[in-house]
Amino acid sequence: MKTMKKALGTLLAALLLLTASPVLAMPTMDIVDTAIDNGSFTTLVAALQAAGLDDDLKGAGPFTVFAPTDAAFADLLSGLGITADQLLAHPQLADVLLYHVIGAQVLSTDLSDGMTAATLQGEDITVDLDGGVKINDANVAIADVMATNGVIHVVDKVLVPAAFELGPTQNIVEIAAGNPDFSILVAALQTVGLDDDLAAAGPFTVFAPTNAAFEALLAELDISAENLLAHPRLVDVLLYHVLGAKVLSTDLSDGMTASTLFGETILVDLDDGVKINASNVTAADIEATNGVIHVIDKVLMPDSFELITITENPSTADNSLFIAFALLVAAALVLSFPLMRKAFQKN
Repeated sequence: MKTMKKALGTLLAALLLLTASPVLAMPTMDIVDTAIDNGSFTTLVAALQAAGLDDDLKGAGPFTVFAPTDAAFADLLSGLGITADQLLAHPQLADVLLYHVIGAQVLSTDLSDGMTAATLQGEDITVDLDGGVKINDANVAIADVMATNGVIHVVDKVLVPAAFELGPTQNIVEIAAGNPDFSILVAALQTVGLDDDLAAAGPFTVFAPTNAAFEALLAELDISAENLLAHPRLVDVLLYHVLGAKVLSTDLSDGMTASTLFGETILVDLDDGVKINASNVTAADIEATNGVIHVIDKVLMPDSFELITITENPSTADNSLFIAFALLVAAALVLSFPLMRKAFQKN
């Protein structure tokens, strides 16, 4: 009897333990759908789709994916000075993505300090377990997110293969033309024919005024954009924004001067932020294939001249003056006609 009671108690205890233990749900989505469903991997998903790898990672696998978050991609874009669209258009995007994928399922319990693993890109990644879990220099924030065709480990930094540097793919003009905030600057460059020059090998540094900066200048001068684009010395103003060398923000020092392609110098002021003459640098070090762009909030004006207002076409002004003079003469003749008639009658 005691033996039966003991067995029954053991069975009840086991049932209670099973009831109290969490039951892990089996994954129902593949790696790509899991990333989409999470919502924190929109740039990664867009990149996979742009590179045509989304269908591959929906295959049978198994795969291990070290998945950078949107914040990790944002840090990469900021560091490179490029947009998400420029990243998605990069010819080596697929290689970067494949450097995040292993062609086997590797759980966190399979990792050991110092181990290496070959990626589908071809190069190895290295595991560092000294103070957390790191893959190369990226921290694993969340491990073992299971999918039907493998596992995801969330990382806080985009892994870049050692074989190449993910650098800029567009020249200065292409970058400016791809950003609607520089439409007036681009129109001005095209008007004077500097767009082809600034698309050349360079290197150049361009202090690029935004549309808001140009609009402030137009309001100050009380002219239209068309008046500005028609100004005979517009090319001089634009060349005053260009250096014939690549100068990053780290190359600047307080009080330094630099000669522009116009000929006059600009002055750097680092006392409160970064200023070029009286203009604030609002975004620095946007690198291009032929130089670098620094965004500024005010149009730079050379000291040697004043950008005068163009109000009308000179030929139109001459015609208007002639017409006014003719009307004045006609009016004088009409007014003097009665006096002339009286004088004629007396004679």
